[in-house]
Amino acid sequence: MKTLLQLLLVSFTSSLALADGYPRTIFSDDFKADGFGKRWGHYKSGSVVKDGVLNGITPEGSDHSAVDNVVIDPEKDLEVSVKFRFASDKAKSFNVWFDDKTFKGSHAGHICNVNVGPKAVNFGDAKTGNFRNDIYEKKKAPGGLSAEEKEMLKSKNKTVPVTVSLSDWHTLVIQTKGDEISVSIDGKAVGDFKSEGVAHESKTLVSLTTNQVDVQYDDFSIKGAAK
Repeated sequence: MKTLLQLLLVSFTSSLALADGYPRTIFSDDFKADGFGKRWGHYKSGSVVKDGVLNGITPEGSDHSAVDNVVIDPEKDLEVSVKFRFASDKAKSFNVWFDDKTFKGSHAGHICNVNVGPKAVNFGDAKTGNFRNDIYEKKKAPGGLSAEEKEMLKSKNKTVPVTVSLSDWHTLVIQTKGDEISVSIDGKAVGDFKSEGVAHESKTLVSLTTNQVDVQYDDFSIKGAAK
């Protein structure tokens, strides 16, 4: 039988090992200064940084959710951490995207993503799934996807039910390791997802995509795996 001290040491050692897995801070922003820093890019975004938080805003009438992104040097395995708050029931969800803008095999270079809403977390392999070029184009074309393609796509996505309270701040941590994405919220494991596209060698862009409005963000960071 292990003593309580031994169990605590094992837990502490495991926590250190997990933390050491992504020791390199690539980018971080605590949004203390009003306005976006120079490294931030945007696509059809009305988001603003004010009063210590990033307020995600999709402009009214826009045909695309607001994207606020950071370009990084190519990395395979990453950890993204961000505090978030659904400030009202107008907040539908948000995505954390991992892309490679040099990759031409998927729409917009999409590789994989995690979508967080008040009731579910969704994992997606975009590279070999919904955003693979031929799949993306067939979804928009007359006739759409075949039964076989629709069945294939089921393996490229995963949904995990959660309960995320409105108005409260929460901490999301996403880690990619090889072909796996894992997610925790407030220190508790939500789930993981394995798919070949996740293992893409060169992720070069990390985005926060706000679906509609009233999602607030703070203490955003991107860390790289140990080399």
